[in-house]
Amino acid sequence: MAKTGFFDSDPTAIAKAKELKREMKKLLSNIEEDDGLSVQTIDQLQEALSAFRQATTMRKMSKSSSLEMLETTVSCPDEFRCPLSNELMRDPVVLASGQTYDKLFIQRWLSSGNRTCPKTQQVLPHTALTPNVLIRDMISKWCKTVGLETKNLYESKEAVVTRSDREVFNSLLCKVSSSNLQDQTSAAKELRLLTKKGTEFRALFGESSEGITRLVSPLLLLNGSSLNQDEHHLQEDVVTALLNISIHDDSNKKLVCENPNVIPLLIDALRCGTVATRSNAAAAVFTLSALDSNKVLIGKSGILKPLINLLEEGNPLAIKDVAAAIFTLCIAHENRSRAVKDGAVRVLGKKISDGLYVDELLAILAMLVTHWKAVEELGELGGVSWLLKITRESECKRNKENAIVILHTICFSDRTKWKEIREEESSHGTITRLAREGTSRAQRKANGILDRLRKAMNLTHTA
Repeated sequence: MAKTGFFDSDPTAIAKAKELKREMKKLLSNIEEDDGLSVQTIDQLQEALSAFRQATTMRKMSKSSSLEMLETTVSCPDEFRCPLSNELMRDPVVLASGQTYDKLFIQRWLSSGNRTCPKTQQVLPHTALTPNVLIRDMISKWCKTVGLETKNLYESKEAVVTRSDREVFNSLLCKVSSSNLQDQTSAAKELRLLTKKGTEFRALFGESSEGITRLVSPLLLLNGSSLNQDEHHLQEDVVTALLNISIHDDSNKKLVCENPNVIPLLIDALRCGTVATRSNAAAAVFTLSALDSNKVLIGKSGILKPLINLLEEGNPLAIKDVAAAIFTLCIAHENRSRAVKDGAVRVLGKKISDGLYVDELLAILAMLVTHWKAVEELGELGGVSWLLKITRESECKRNKENAIVILHTICFSDRTKWKEIREEESSHGTITRLAREGTSRAQRKANGILDRLRKAMNLTHTA
């Protein structure tokens, strides 16, 4: 039986509609019979038409989706609209940038390989999504206020895995894990495309670790240092499929990362793959590292060294993905000492002093400087001079903040640098200006440095 509409399902509404129709017919009949049209009759007709129009709108809203009617009958507050779809948000989530989006649309954005906030263009330190419970509750209350049905509001638009999808998936896994290179390459390419286009195949990989194992199985037999062209294509497609699968959700991230074959294969890809393969391998590491448990597991694998080597090479196609991966891994404190040991400070310092990718790399250095060895290396590299230059000349408040954070640590760890910092302050007033005009964190660090310099000066005079 077809789903009934408002008038078919509500007896009270049926009676009301019939009553309104009879009343309007009576009024129209009176108009036709009377030569003079009274003001009272006009008012009665207007009231009846208004009531009937309201009932008709309610009927349409019951037959149509509440969200479809929203665009034509009710003005939705801008703060309830997703910046990507411009529609009322069904499942509002917060991105690492602090912006709120509808989960479906921001997942599509991230699944396309984007690593920035669509609204602010900020590079994302991770891709984890946090439910915005406050906004969701506000949307629910607003919908009730304006009379919109919310029972279907939070139903997912994600496509359901069909029997056909499962059959295709199993067939491709058989081919990719076969011993025939041609079958492997064609199946890997198809799985790469399918896991990029939709969520169905990413969800299928998330059902068990067996699918991941079969996907990466052809790479286990390859000699990474001497791949032919077809093998390079195979490696790129498998690595990119892993990236796509990892983007799906936290469960997939955990499943992929804990597969014992995945991280060693990503390390091989970072060392010996094509530029595209190495870039996608770094992006996969970045995505997997969104989970705190994965950060530690990946950091122990020795993957930071090939990431730092790739950063040093400086290929523009890969460097942002590499920087994002290193940054996210180093959120875990134990990985900072590993990064310092593997030569990150020297590489970062050289790039930053040359003015390359300062935004991304300075943020990493601000984390690593909590390790005493990083402070020591920065002193040997002449880091104070170019950090002061960034603090003085950069137009980016975030870069100024990161630079002064590093200088603050140096100032409190290495008194031999006080003279250079004091001379900068005497000549340009750089730190005083930042203490007045910087971000709240930059102001705290700048004032800390000034206080330290004043105390040192007082001790000198007293001596």
